[in-house]
Amino acid sequence: MNCLEKRILKDGVVKPGNVLKVDNFLNHQIDINLLDEMGKEFYERFKDKKVDKIVTIEASGIAIAFAVARYFNVPIVFAKKAKSVNIDGDVYIAEVESFTHKNKNQVIVSKKFINEGENILIVDDFLANGCALQGLISIIKQAKAKIIGIGIAVEKGFQPGGTIIRNLGYHLESLAIVDGMNSDTNEIILRNQN
Repeated sequence: MNCLEKRILKDGVVKPGNVLKVDNFLNHQIDINLLDEMGKEFYERFKDKKVDKIVTIEASGIAIAFAVARYFNVPIVFAKKAKSVNIDGDVYIAEVESFTHKNKNQVIVSKKFINEGENILIVDDFLANGCALQGLISIIKQAKAKIIGIGIAVEKGFQPGGTIIRNLGYHLESLAIVDGMNSDTNEIILRNQN
């Protein structure tokens, strides 16, 4: 069992509606030592690949992407959920639906930050239905870059996202896969990945 799995079992909180709260160590308050271990683990899983950039989506994916990018010594590009005045020029756009927030957003990346032929490692915090990942995949395809892998901190194995992404042929690595949760007992069932 890796450090993230142990921490989920110790401090994760299950809420009704298949929501797993990890906000006290991963996506609101962040345990930097845990984050560093996660970055190292993702590096170990993808170190045989050439990585030019890490791509994620704001906001919760950024810290995890930073931890991974540090080990690969490459830049991070994050898709923004709103166009702002500081994004100039041409952009790649994809629509994504958020499981957590129950809304749709357009995510945007400036074309100058993902180039044709670059090797991209996608990193994100959660994978539920796969909508955010499919949006990032769309942006990377628009750029004619190559997705060499996808690293997810927490995959909800009882939701279809992981199966969808793997069936599309992508190398997907999840540090923790949750196969079941019970909000009444706070029970969290993790998949044995050994």
